[in-house]
Amino acid sequence: MRMARLPLLMLAAWALQAHPGGALAQAYPAKAIRFIVPFGPGGGADAMARLIGTPFSERLGQPVVIENRGGAGGTIGAALGAKAPPDGYTIVMASTNLAAAPSLHGKLPFDPLKDFTAVTLLARTPSMIAVHPSLPVRSVKELIALARARPGQINYAGGVGSTNHLDAELFKSMAKVDIVQVPYNGTGASLIGVVSGEASVIIAPTLVVLPHVKSGRLRALAVTGAQRSRATPDLPTVAESGLPGFETAQWYGIVVPAGVPDAIVSRLNGEAVKVVRDPELAARLAREGTIPAGTSPQEFAAYFKNEVAKWSKVIKISGARAE
Repeated sequence: MRMARLPLLMLAAWALQAHPGGALAQAYPAKAIRFIVPFGPGGGADAMARLIGTPFSERLGQPVVIENRGGAGGTIGAALGAKAPPDGYTIVMASTNLAAAPSLHGKLPFDPLKDFTAVTLLARTPSMIAVHPSLPVRSVKELIALARARPGQINYAGGVGSTNHLDAELFKSMAKVDIVQVPYNGTGASLIGVVSGEASVIIAPTLVVLPHVKSGRLRALAVTGAQRSRATPDLPTVAESGLPGFETAQWYGIVVPAGVPDAIVSRLNGEAVKVVRDPELAARLAREGTIPAGTSPQEFAAYFKNEVAKWSKVIKISGARAE
């Protein structure tokens, strides 16, 4: 009997050696996964993480614990993720900020292209230009005219190094206006600043601005995408509102520290793609002006590389800096 079982045991051992990735993927995850969101609560990245967090956890069979580590335009949390063990138990919410970081900050403790492995692009969302209702403008043309009439007197809310900052600096450059930044720690805090009237203008992801527009706490002027948003079909784009060629969008994706085994990256990708392509979640995202993606790791890696190059040019033209 022992002799008969020996070949089977040897065959099983050979199978594990020949296909270690498959065995690793089946065993993973065996404990909770840390999901670093490199921004404070209330912003677009945080909202996206919380939208996918529960279904992602259910599909993986382990808790996905969201950890907000904001500061320095997302670079503090990103650095934390880059230095985490490459075992698949730390994942990071990536966004446009990560692609802009190399050009916006003088020196980083990590290289976004070398120190992370792409998992998937989750979704893209245009931003929205909105103002406090006390500002006497109802269109982008009126905002530009008022800003030109009052140079340096109108301010905008935006975290240093954030997409709010970058989009506003691009707007200033293209519109040839002088509006002044009021720095906040993240999009959530920036929104509070504009809603309270401490700042007058914000350019931030539709996902988080729209609820304040619907409640009347903010007035929307335009969306920053190439086309009008399905969530606000009557709201024009910035390009058709007096600033031709202006287009920006925020995006959200998942990355892991470089060196995470391919089998684990594949498992994370497969489950994340199923989450964002779920009809119910996709419909909810669409209602909030967000377009689900769900790409392969290779597609996201190529997209991210292009975004780094794109924002390098934008930052050079605008002169924006994180300091």
